[in-house]
Amino acid sequence: MVDHQRSRYVGGAEGAPPLPPPGGYVRPGLVRGGLDAAAGLPAASGDVSYSAPPSAAKGTNAIGLAAISTTVVFALILLLLMLAGGTDALYGVTLLVLQVAVVGVIVAALLTRRGRMLGAIALALTLVLNVATVGAIGALQSAATHAYDGTKSEKQRHAQAYPGVKDQSPQEALSGPSLEEVQREGDALMAEVRRRVSDRFGYTWVQSGTVDVSPERNGYGGESMLQRYTSTMWTTAQPVQDDVRKREVMQVIDEVLATRGMDSLYPLNEAGTGISPDLMAKLYGSIDPARQHTWEYYSGTFPGPLRFYAYAYDLSNDPTGEFRVQREALAQQTGEPLEGIQLVVFARRVLPEADRAEFEQRLREYPGF
Repeated sequence: MVDHQRSRYVGGAEGAPPLPPPGGYVRPGLVRGGLDAAAGLPAASGDVSYSAPPSAAKGTNAIGLAAISTTVVFALILLLLMLAGGTDALYGVTLLVLQVAVVGVIVAALLTRRGRMLGAIALALTLVLNVATVGAIGALQSAATHAYDGTKSEKQRHAQAYPGVKDQSPQEALSGPSLEEVQREGDALMAEVRRRVSDRFGYTWVQSGTVDVSPERNGYGGESMLQRYTSTMWTTAQPVQDDVRKREVMQVIDEVLATRGMDSLYPLNEAGTGISPDLMAKLYGSIDPARQHTWEYYSGTFPGPLRFYAYAYDLSNDPTGEFRVQREALAQQTGEPLEGIQLVVFARRVLPEADRAEFEQRLREYPGF
């Protein structure tokens, strides 16, 4: 039965829960706190929460740190090898095995919750700096600078310093004209051509470009002491678009060449030169000289090193305008006129006078070359 005055159950206890003590039940946390206080321990919080064992949290963080650390160290090794010119070492078995090991650590980090962020950073760094990418950059750098010392033996490095040019007798350079003689001869030749053409047709000339002297490759992966020479260019200030006039100018040039013991001009833009029709149309605008935007003639002091070139640029034979764009870009660089008759002198494998003694001395180190 129920006592309505006290509003509590006073009947039998069959099937009913036990009555709570006065003031209600004490929370387990409070009881535990009293016990801890009696034992001299700090009170525990009433809220109970679960945290992973310390060893598990530390293990997960360690994997992420290991991934990013090994990735950074490996990337630094790759960069140092590339800067040191060790392109061949970048593709060695050792580094490939290390790369696989680094990837394995990164994958392990990605599979863990706490290490996933560091693993993702390590993966991004690996995609940028790895054996393939750094090796490719190193190969391009070696190709640009011709620095292949890392893959060469002592014998090959000795050949790389050869002062001459492979398959050419050094006596040709020693017995032939020097760089300075070729330059003086070329300047005199172009001066005479300009004078004769101006006297005959009244053209004036514009000088453009600069003299360029650069070392020849020696055929063994290094630079020779022999030089390649390119003169400045001389172009008529007036366009020459009439084919008859072009041939008349070339004939006057031939007269100058004959007085200096040189062969007549040889046309490279006409049929019979050995150039395929497709290549000729690409180089000169057409296979028909009457429709070409460029005529190219050359002569030389055979077997001497001097080569003389005469060009005729004619923008009236440029229906697409592509050749004009090329000429305008070149004119911005060199200051030369867009069209007209142009003269230039080249020379290959010539020895400067000041280098003659050193050239002969260094040749003694290569008796079998």
